[in-house]
Amino acid sequence: MHASTAAPLAYQVNLSDHALGEAQRNALLAGELGFGKRFTDHMVAIQWDKDRGWHDAQVHAYGPLSLDPAAAVLHYGQEIFEGIKAYRHADGSIWTFRPEANGARLQRSAARLALPQLPVDEFVESLRQLVAVDHAWVPSAPESSLYFRPFMIASEAFLGVRAAQVATYYVIASPAGAYFAKGVAPVSIWLSEDYARAAKGGTGAAKCGGNYAASLLPQQEAQAQGCSQVLFLDPVEGKYLEELGGMNVFLVYRDGRLVTPELSGSILEGITRSSILQLARDRGMTVEERRVSIDEWKAGVASGEIAEVFACGTAAVVTPIGELKGKDFAVGDIHAPAGEVTMALRRELTDIQHGRAPDRHGWMARLR
Repeated sequence: MHASTAAPLAYQVNLSDHALGEAQRNALLAGELGFGKRFTDHMVAIQWDKDRGWHDAQVHAYGPLSLDPAAAVLHYGQEIFEGIKAYRHADGSIWTFRPEANGARLQRSAARLALPQLPVDEFVESLRQLVAVDHAWVPSAPESSLYFRPFMIASEAFLGVRAAQVATYYVIASPAGAYFAKGVAPVSIWLSEDYARAAKGGTGAAKCGGNYAASLLPQQEAQAQGCSQVLFLDPVEGKYLEELGGMNVFLVYRDGRLVTPELSGSILEGITRSSILQLARDRGMTVEERRVSIDEWKAGVASGEIAEVFACGTAAVVTPIGELKGKDFAVGDIHAPAGEVTMALRRELTDIQHGRAPDRHGWMARLR
């Protein structure tokens, strides 16, 4: 659906009349940022309709959206989103990580949700346009970043059950501090045996809100059991690893293999996931993308064949998993230190992102 435009979009920039002053902004950036709590002064908005395609690209003040109560997104959940970061390097320049991959994934999500496909170059340009006015919001503290949340909604006011003929794409941004304020530490994971994250033929491979909404109840169950995240199994047989509520999972074997569940149509193809696979291959590790049963995880940890387990995603980058808990079992040791391979891969990836290591694969794109 309108995957390309005849010419690059021209942006209209309307600066906010209530932007934070420099002293206020600097004080905010010097404090505890957390994740997704505060937002920059501006946002991007681009309109689409079936007759004109993409048009009316703007950068304007961050603020509430005006939606008709009949907007299709409110009734049929027709929306998608992405997550990507900008990093301030030591020389003050601002970079982002593999934006073309995020733009391509947004297109795949759009295709699955019957939304228009924003061209990848316009996706990257939308980030660049927002940074052009809000560059001062990119923090410089160690491991900090500016988190972009691009998203698209069906904004047509129409209650018929069909794909919307009007949509809007937005980008907002939030300064983010180090995900692990006290250092990277292993977490405990709860195995969900009663719920599935996605169904066969469903939207699991798309990054859409419905997938995350479905994970919130089992996530509450995990927290009630003292766990940080929930692990979902495949929706057909209920015995093969899929992913966590919002992260991909990896197992490091004693013999040097790195194993992760294969993309099955119900697993989100993570940008961090594919980057970790490449870095592992660069190290000479044997990489396997295949089905992994929960019994293999249990037995491997018990025997010592599985030496480390970790999860990965944009927000936390890499998170060591110390313990897996279920209704009648627990494997691993939450008090064990993070694994050597886990931390080495995490360090290498974050060094590339923050400009401390060579970018051998051309993953970084300069925004300013």
